[in-house]
Amino acid sequence: MSWLRAMMEKEPPEPEHPIGVIVIGVIEGDPHKAPKEMVRKSLKGAGFKIVDIGYKVPSANFAKKAKEVNADIIAVSCSTTPGKNNLPKVMEAFEAEGLKGKVAIMTGGIGVEKEDADKLGIMYGSTREEAVALAKKAMQAK
Repeated sequence: MSWLRAMMEKEPPEPEHPIGVIVIGVIEGDPHKAPKEMVRKSLKGAGFKIVDIGYKVPSANFAKKAKEVNADIIAVSCSTTPGKNNLPKVMEAFEAEGLKGKVAIMTGGIGVEKEDADKLGIMYGSTREEAVALAKKAMQAK
């Protein structure tokens, strides 16, 4: 029931001095909002400015929004196989927008495994706590 408790947590306040900007969304092919919401709240509570682009997001929109808001990290929630199959398209859009080496990408969700992320060269976390740790690590590497 920890997922229920996490969903009922109140919205964290906007950080006064964000440690980074993260674009987060649920990839196209995946209708599950709850996992993204848990991670979003955790990242926001950890001091990140969050730009939430919603769910069923076309792959190219992650990169476009990241470029528009000068994001440090793109977080892609993926809880289904069709969503996982769209991850390479996110990478293509990421490179097409000239973000390679400038913006970190991370993913997680029951639809994707660490091996999938490793093949694409992106960070993977299986819990919201891991997502926060990964995002902080990415910021330290900048």
